[in-house]
Amino acid sequence: MKTTADIGILILAAGASTRMGSPKQLLPWKHTTLLGNAIEQAEKVSQHVKVVLGANSALIQEQLKNRAIGIINDDWQKGMGASIAFGVSEMLKTKGYDGILIMLADQPFVDAAYLTKLMHCFKNESYKIVGTNYDKGVGVPAVFHSTVFTELQQLHEDYGARKLMKSYRQELLGIDANGKTVDVDTKEAYDNLIHKKAKPK
Repeated sequence: MKTTADIGILILAAGASTRMGSPKQLLPWKHTTLLGNAIEQAEKVSQHVKVVLGANSALIQEQLKNRAIGIINDDWQKGMGASIAFGVSEMLKTKGYDGILIMLADQPFVDAAYLTKLMHCFKNESYKIVGTNYDKGVGVPAVFHSTVFTELQQLHEDYGARKLMKSYRQELLGIDANGKTVDVDTKEAYDNLIHKKAKPK
């Protein structure tokens, strides 16, 4: 059991939003933006939150202000795996963690309650990875144990951490998010969310 686990949170927000046509990180959501909402939820459950930026980093950093520490991945074009590797490496430069929770900036229904659920399972169970169930397997948001950090730092392709998670299937716990992982990739998807056509189940 890891009842006193120290968990940092890494928010991935480095993409160019090519399908959206504009930086989706800055799309309005409630009283803030998609990224601002992700930061708010993360900061409710951890004092150690960093955001990986890449495309449009100057514009996005302007909006971040002092809400979270933005770290810029110059190799963001290489994909999500590269951003994870960069982000984990940067987080470990200043502090050691028992676990790091990796989440996305474009899943606005992922809230503090769900992040708390992931962290609680990680702290109280003996799994190296506690992630989120999807139709095709387990993905992020997910908490990774410190023994997996080296492998996270070695990711370099655009498949994120899914392949790594599959290799730990015997030490992996998948949690149902009950519809909270709806993401925003296109203008149509965003409009659907804004007009309440897509809600958490």
